[in-house]
Amino acid sequence: MTSYEQIFENNKRWIAKNKATDKEFFEKLSKGQDPDFLYIGCSDSRVATEELMGVKPGEVFVHRNIANLVCNNDLNVMSIINFAIHHLQVKHIIVCGHYGCGGVKAAMQARDLGILNPWLRNIRDVYRLHRQELNAIGDEEQRYRRLIELNVEEQALNVIKTAAVQKTYLSDGYPLVHGWVFDIKTGTIIDLKIDFQEKLKDIQEIYNLGASE
Repeated sequence: MTSYEQIFENNKRWIAKNKATDKEFFEKLSKGQDPDFLYIGCSDSRVATEELMGVKPGEVFVHRNIANLVCNNDLNVMSIINFAIHHLQVKHIIVCGHYGCGGVKAAMQARDLGILNPWLRNIRDVYRLHRQELNAIGDEEQRYRRLIELNVEEQALNVIKTAAVQKTYLSDGYPLVHGWVFDIKTGTIIDLKIDFQEKLKDIQEIYNLGASE
């Protein structure tokens, strides 16, 4: 395991490595950010956003929480989405879950988990919405994996429901919303191929926030 002191040595090596390839690396980095991607993922320490995407610092705006939830009463994630859209003009918003997610696993347990209850209820609600499909899956591990996928889809849908996404997409043609699952065992990003335009069209009757006042 990496020690606390070793982190600072690692930082020195990281600085030297970047300066060796580009002497102005940090000067350029300090001038601001212009990412095309907003990534909303899980806080799990095994899921390293920039590394799995193969992007450099400044190329992806990141928000992480337990089980990659997008809750409409969470001012943190709502602020992130609005800032990314209105100030950074991101072109893509990605909700990324991962197989082996502890938050989803905990939500599958029918027991009191204390302060986690309100947070995990959002995942339990996903199970409730898709109970028929999930209960039809006999293998518990496969049911667990499917709930992880469905949770990503529902959280991506929560992103699509926001006024910031709808209004900006209707006026500018972006951002597009995507759902991914990261397979820790293989390192693979799996695109769930959410049909953004179809999802947006489907919710318009109830969640139409893009119309002019």
